[in-house]
Amino acid sequence: MLKIGLTGGIGAGKSEVSRLLAAHGAVIVDSDVIAREVVAPGTPGLAAVAAEFGPDVLAADGSLDRPALGAVVFADPARLKALNAIVHPLVRARSAELESAAAPDAVVVHDVPLLAENGLGPLYDLVVVVDATDEVRIDRLVRLRGMTEEEARARMAAQANRTDRLAIADLVIDNSGPLEGLAPRVAEVWEQLTARR
Repeated sequence: MLKIGLTGGIGAGKSEVSRLLAAHGAVIVDSDVIAREVVAPGTPGLAAVAAEFGPDVLAADGSLDRPALGAVVFADPARLKALNAIVHPLVRARSAELESAAAPDAVVVHDVPLLAENGLGPLYDLVVVVDATDEVRIDRLVRLRGMTEEEARARMAAQANRTDRLAIADLVIDNSGPLEGLAPRVAEVWEQLTARR
């Protein structure tokens, strides 16, 4: 089994790279998906988040009100740290379960947005970083996700900068250009990965 850590700043295109790698046959362990699962209604994770942040982070139906929680944690590093202390151990445990279920010859890609920030590079055989310039990322966040430029910059500021992220990369996928250029680059990286199994 080859364990890959896949990361990239918000708006860099990591999710698209993850989708393309899955199409090539990678087993994807998506930390964002798992992070939503561990705070779904009725879970101990959601109960812990509500206990820490209060009822204002719950929607009327009892689910997590992500925008309300985001407004709190992205404005205050200490509150973000408190949220991460609840969610990250739950995500790690579920990720380990999914990895252990993969075939022995699998390429398991752990899609981890905060890999650089949390010093997780040593957990993987290789780290793949999806990179795009800050200007491109801001444009995508404003145009495709409906954020204001200020919101986009705040989200980016809550993550590692490009230099720190690139410093941990074994392989870099440049996604500053148009989407059609991404698939051939991901195919090249897939060949490099499968050659290392």
